Amino acid sequence: MAGRQGGRRRGTTTVPVTLPPMESAPEHWLRNLRVSGFAFTMLALVILSVIVLAPSLRILVEQQAQIAALTALVEERENSVGQLQEDVARWDDPAYIEALARDKLYYAYPGDLTYLVIDDGATPAGTDGLPVSDEIQSLQVDWVQALISSVYTAGLTDASASELVSPRINVTP
Repeated sequence: MAGRQGGRRRGTTTVPVTLPPMESAPEHWLRNLRVSGFAFTMLALVILSVIVLAPSLRILVEQQAQIAALTALVEERENSVGQLQEDVARWDDPAYIEALARDKLYYAYPGDLTYLVIDDGATPAGTDGLPVSDEIQSLQVDWVQALISSVYTAGLTDASASELVSPRINVTP
């Protein structure tokens, strides 16, 4: 027992044991994920096809929108053509032509009494309610003096806008 010193064997060392850290489910899934060459090739083909087909799909969608707009325009024009055909068909009716001639051109049959009221006798009223004068009036305004007066008044007055009056206008009948 000479080879034993204090109950220990020679040449052995003790190593502390530690448990591996706990990993979450996504970490475990990513660690076990294996990508094969076939999977990588298929992924590259899908991405390439999306890149190649995207402009064509955009053009297809734009063309579908144009087709829808043009279809609506064609329907609108067909309705317009239908309305115009109805208008042309009315001109084949003698009663329609007669009614237009009587209404717009004031035509009448011989022996008909027609009345055309040109002036109903009402006198137009001015803004103050009085009848408008039938005499010609001329205004004599010195527009240069009115302009200079307006500029000086606007620049030098302390009065409010409601207190200001316009320059005097001379009216001669």
